[in-house]
Amino acid sequence: MRPLAVIGNVNVDLILGPAEPWPKPGTEIIVDHDELRVGGSAGNAALALEALGVDFDISANTGTDEFGRWLRETFGSRAEKWPIRPEGTTLSVGITHPDGERTFFTTRGHLPRFSLTDVLAALDGSRLSGGYALLCGSFLTDDLTGDYPALFDWADSHGVTLALDTGWPLDGWTEANRQATRDWLSRCGCALLNEVEATTLSALSDAVEAAGEIKRHMPEGAIVVVKRGPEGAIAIDADGTFASVAAPSVQVVDTIGAGDVFNAAFLAALADGLPLSDCLAAGTRVASRAISTLPRSYGSPLSAASAGAAS
Repeated sequence: MRPLAVIGNVNVDLILGPAEPWPKPGTEIIVDHDELRVGGSAGNAALALEALGVDFDISANTGTDEFGRWLRETFGSRAEKWPIRPEGTTLSVGITHPDGERTFFTTRGHLPRFSLTDVLAALDGSRLSGGYALLCGSFLTDDLTGDYPALFDWADSHGVTLALDTGWPLDGWTEANRQATRDWLSRCGCALLNEVEATTLSALSDAVEAAGEIKRHMPEGAIVVVKRGPEGAIAIDADGTFASVAAPSVQVVDTIGAGDVFNAAFLAALADGLPLSDCLAAGTRVASRAISTLPRSYGSPLSAASAGAAS
């Protein structure tokens, strides 16, 4: 199996809900569920990889408070080289709704100060040679994002394929953010986008056509994946082969981090050399299990090959 790494935003999520209707200002409501857990795109993906029994490295940072200490303890030896910033740890409060969707309130916290120096201190390029690195949280990690060209050069020099999931821009998909994303993808070997991101970037309403247009601007041999939620996922392989899988029908409990969980299972299967359709099946099935279980479950620790068949 090829080596795997995760680079990006790890923070704390406080999940509360469900809330319906949205409360009026000055009032208080009681909700049935609360959960404090590791969050952020990189954090969600890392938890899924760990639960699936997949070996990986992770580069992140934390704040100097108790939340930061808790995050580092959660990841144990994997967090030994994470820098501790003087800022408070980024906190997201997620309010869930009865349909499984959610609303987030997030502090800036420590994430903007995550840097290229932090990445290079935590990851061994030689160890990751020939593998994949999931790059997350582009619009939150200001210092690192400013040094993306150097990060891409580092990855190229070690034969590491970057798989990019930008996350949602804080100021929306402005033309500047769209152009920045297109520039980043021109240096990445894998795009992991949701349908809104893919159609916005390509200015095409059809997901299949959008995937093809995005691939046209990526390096030769790149893979484009479009995550479509309850409709499953589609992808275009390195050689231009199209693949599509349907998502299992599940009772949705909590969609938070669904795309991040998909990323983890998809890349684990890809690193294990599975065909593209099996990689998509791994992503959709593991993510579907995660969003339909409380407490959240990803399935038993399995090989990447078995992850695609997990129920």
